[in-house]
Amino acid sequence: MRQMTSRTTRAPTSGPLTPGTLTLGTLALGTLALIAAAFLAAAVLPGPAYAEDPQWRHGLSTMGELKYPQEFKQFDYVNADAPKGGDVRLATMGTFDTFNPVLAKGEMAAGVVGPVSSASGMSVGLVFETLMKPSMDEVLTDYGLLAEAVAYPDDFAWAKFRLRPEARWADGTPVTPEDVIFSFDKAKELDPKATSYYGHIVKAEKTGEREVTFSFNETGNRELPRVAGGLLVVPKHWWEGKDAQGRQRDISRTTLEIPMGSGPYKMASMKAGSTVTYARRDDYWGKDLNVNIGQNNFGSIGFTYFADLDVAFEAFRSGNANYRWENSARRWATSYDFPAVKDGRIKLERLENDSRDSGVMVGFIFNLRRDAFKDVRVREALNYALDFEELKRTIFFNEYNRIDSFFFPTELASSGLPQGRELEILTDLKDKVPPSVFTKPYSNPVGGDPAKLRDNLRKAIGLLKEAGFELKNNQMIETKTGKPLAFEILLDGTTIERVALPFSQNLRKIGIEARVRTVDSSQYTNRWRSKDFDAIYLGWAQSLHPGNEQTEYWGTAAASRDGSQNFSGLADPGVDALIRKVIFAKDRDDLVASTKALDRVLLAHHIIVPTYASRDMRIAYARDLTHPQNLPEYAVGFPAIWWSAAAKAP
Repeated sequence: MRQMTSRTTRAPTSGPLTPGTLTLGTLALGTLALIAAAFLAAAVLPGPAYAEDPQWRHGLSTMGELKYPQEFKQFDYVNADAPKGGDVRLATMGTFDTFNPVLAKGEMAAGVVGPVSSASGMSVGLVFETLMKPSMDEVLTDYGLLAEAVAYPDDFAWAKFRLRPEARWADGTPVTPEDVIFSFDKAKELDPKATSYYGHIVKAEKTGEREVTFSFNETGNRELPRVAGGLLVVPKHWWEGKDAQGRQRDISRTTLEIPMGSGPYKMASMKAGSTVTYARRDDYWGKDLNVNIGQNNFGSIGFTYFADLDVAFEAFRSGNANYRWENSARRWATSYDFPAVKDGRIKLERLENDSRDSGVMVGFIFNLRRDAFKDVRVREALNYALDFEELKRTIFFNEYNRIDSFFFPTELASSGLPQGRELEILTDLKDKVPPSVFTKPYSNPVGGDPAKLRDNLRKAIGLLKEAGFELKNNQMIETKTGKPLAFEILLDGTTIERVALPFSQNLRKIGIEARVRTVDSSQYTNRWRSKDFDAIYLGWAQSLHPGNEQTEYWGTAAASRDGSQNFSGLADPGVDALIRKVIFAKDRDDLVASTKALDRVLLAHHIIVPTYASRDMRIAYARDLTHPQNLPEYAVGFPAIWWSAAAKAP
């Protein structure tokens, strides 16, 4: 399961993606992506019909027991004595045109909600909060933030959350059940992704003075309490009020009015589309909570937006930014020899923490709604034109590995031929899955020299011939219609052009015109949301415990819905059945087997030309930025648990 905010994070061009976006150390360009799915609808509320309410819990875990006991003082990975103050200055890409965290329109400003795109290296939201907060040294485990406790029955038919009495909005108003209900209802109303993600949550109701109950439409889905606990909560009274000019606010529209939240930071200043700065709130209600001790240390966090990656790098090199996540293997290998690095003012590190609990698939995704890609043999043929080994040698500095699974590189990735429980699951669905999953392990073509590329392109021509195409006058023509095979590859920014252009050139050798088109972030976002593309460079993040989000990624219900993360439009009964197997796996072994079976079938549909990833996250930062000596197992934790050495001790 992936936690979700109400926003869809724009795909970074490369590198790790934090929870809610794609994750896996320094990835190839990818999206985000980040995030999630489900399909639910009508449930039972707790009440007099229950002889005894379940116990209240201080945390939730989808895998195993909680590490931290009821009265824990702080997370093990923080420095409780970290000084408060100093600043973080970040260079990020693109632009923004809204601060509305609920509406699925516009480009959200970095920092408003969490998790934030790793294109800026951020791992937390600053203004708004959720009911529960993830632990960085456990897998899929949360502890109370706005909510002090959660309860649910053994069959997971519902979950209720008890809000902290001290939880406050920045104007001093208490956070109430009405705020939670409003946030839930508006998210489902205004964000198609949230409609899917919270689909099995029928309703949210006030069932006590500080208590909200979420009702589910099915039992046995142990993820649903955690899905509800990840709800981003916004202030109902603020959104239903008027702004400083006396105008009625409207949560169904984008806005650049500085937002009010409950989080540890407030927006201090902004320049539309260009810069945004946050200031630490001394009056933050939750600063002494155990889940917040040693965190939120910086006095200010600022973002400056750039349209060009090289210009953003120069901003860092000149000292106008003091933390950078590096998404380019070439730049990391050749450009970090400037004086500030040599004399120690800038530190360099490679860390894999953010990758340890995650998997990923990223690459060129085909829009199966287009006639050109309806035949699986066409889609498979196009993979033979990507010469990854040549790219690795010439532009990647041997930094990356080729992705060969939708759950790369975790224990959930399929390999070889199916065996044991995985084989049983696939056999039960034999009439709904491609026959090749029983006889042919998935593997990517291997290139690296002209002879291998020629062999690969000959195989591509053979598959295309089987699909009804032939090469005439240097064009790949569909024999039935006489139309040439041509399509557009849509990119967000210029970074991936170095991969897309050689791919396009190889396709041209077999008569296929694949035009590469780079657009700005706003147009890119609008086009993938509306499914207005032939092929696009995006991807999907995965956790070690996949579940409801798989419906959003590959489910038939999401295939035709604008804004869904079923980018390809895959609509397949076998995939739908396997998603259900994953969601309702009876134990860990069954989950692993079901996920491998799903992975194998997805690979057999060839909806993507997989590209590359690395487990390392490459970061560079000013020497006065400091992190704990022992970082959490599953996160770099920037900026949440970092601090400025130049700041004063608390």
